[in-house]
Amino acid sequence: MTSRPQTPINVPPPRTWDARLARRLVTPLVNTRVTPNHLTTLRLLIGLAGALCLAHGEFAWANAGALLIVLSNFVDHTDGELARIGGKSSRIGHFYDLACDALVTVMLFVGMDVGVGATQIGVLKVAPGVLGAAAGVAIALIFFLRMRIEEIAGKAGTKQASVGGFETEDVLYLLPIVTLTNVVMPFVVVASIGAPLFAVWVVVDYWRVARRAARPAAVAAGASETSQTWVRK
Repeated sequence: MTSRPQTPINVPPPRTWDARLARRLVTPLVNTRVTPNHLTTLRLLIGLAGALCLAHGEFAWANAGALLIVLSNFVDHTDGELARIGGKSSRIGHFYDLACDALVTVMLFVGMDVGVGATQIGVLKVAPGVLGAAAGVAIALIFFLRMRIEEIAGKAGTKQASVGGFETEDVLYLLPIVTLTNVVMPFVVVASIGAPLFAVWVVVDYWRVARRAARPAAVAAGASETSQTWVRK
């Protein structure tokens, strides 16, 4: 007896253009052995390869690395779309996806920083990798806090701004412009300043969400205690 082929689950269409294309591409994979984790691993490998190319620092390598990062960013949408339309979502897969996102982003900035070598900021000379690591650690913290916010407030709590079918993270699609115009060093410097500042904002946002979620829990606990006291009387 053969099992019936699985029909793609009817879920709302994605908001962004790259996610829509990703859904079209992965729809034929619903009835195959390909899982979202396979696509997440593919995204990870492509992203790490891109970071290594950027670390070479030469013009051709940097542009190849930028293209690989763009491809990795697009593949990052395929695992989520396959999970949604194929009913293959899992908690472990979700955490694996977030971990890969953080790792690729961290290695991206470290690779770019290593590629440009020592950075001169005024009279201060910064060793290769330091600024990229600062941006990478800040971004890793952002990923972790967004995951915690999602656990507390649901998916809507980490919903990114979307304009014209593009989200905030889609700025990585512009990375080839950075390498082609040879402005990698200014980009890394700006990221090493902007990422920590944005991380501070996310920390404040997480604190607000956690406090907001704690209030109903405290009220419920108080009501439960009152109820128990009333019963004992």
